[in-house]
Amino acid sequence: MQNPRLQKKPPYPIEAVDNALQLLQLLRDDGSVRLKDAAAELGVAPSTAHRLLAMLIYRGFAIQDESKRYLPGPAMGVGPAGLNWTRLLRTLAQPHLELLSERLNETVNLMVRVGTKVRFLSTVESANILRVGDRQGTVLPAHTASGGKAMLAELEEAMLEQLFLGNNAAIGGDSISEREYAALLRELESVRANGFAANVEGTEEGISAVGMALHNLHGAVVGAVSVAIPSSRFSKVFEAGLVPQVRETVRQLEIDIAANPVERVAE
Repeated sequence: MQNPRLQKKPPYPIEAVDNALQLLQLLRDDGSVRLKDAAAELGVAPSTAHRLLAMLIYRGFAIQDESKRYLPGPAMGVGPAGLNWTRLLRTLAQPHLELLSERLNETVNLMVRVGTKVRFLSTVESANILRVGDRQGTVLPAHTASGGKAMLAELEEAMLEQLFLGNNAAIGGDSISEREYAALLRELESVRANGFAANVEGTEEGISAVGMALHNLHGAVVGAVSVAIPSSRFSKVFEAGLVPQVRETVRQLEIDIAANPVERVAE
């Protein structure tokens, strides 16, 4: 019997609601969206996208600037990522994610780090009946997700301490205990040595993952790719060459990133 937590979608999805929620995710993660881009993202007519965006404006979840671009409104509970290159990164990554998912028949994700959190920008789902579902738009603690740990491993310890033990971390509710921080440092050292990070049911029961950081031409981290797998077959997939497959995908994607202006904004 399929684990309901690994299903792709609810059995009776409401398309209009799903489209509106996807628009909210776009506004939050991209910071802005144009009507034609919103329509293309949803696969609907511009008139349909316009009606959905008009309702978001009415409810305070979106506003429109003088150039007719839609921006997050005051009712948005989580601010935008503030990264103006995330759409380009998603576009560059999509064919690589699709190819990796096809090769492994597992779910593949693209994410970026925003402070102590990771945001999933894109997901390509496995065709398996038992699979990890769509995580696009999901926000998780960076120190628990495999891709998040891969990105954190490239930070200086002073920055890690500021993120997880500093005053701002305490105010924002992102701080962890001294014991958890020491364990995190040990794990990140292993990530650096191995070249990848693993998450064994650290974010959700029954799900394990492997993640690797993505870099731009200057060597700066711009995101991460992860493969999420039901824990029941994680060992089998891992032993069949999971890490080399992810590493090759990252290598190929970084070639595309190097040829395009994907720049990490300092945090």
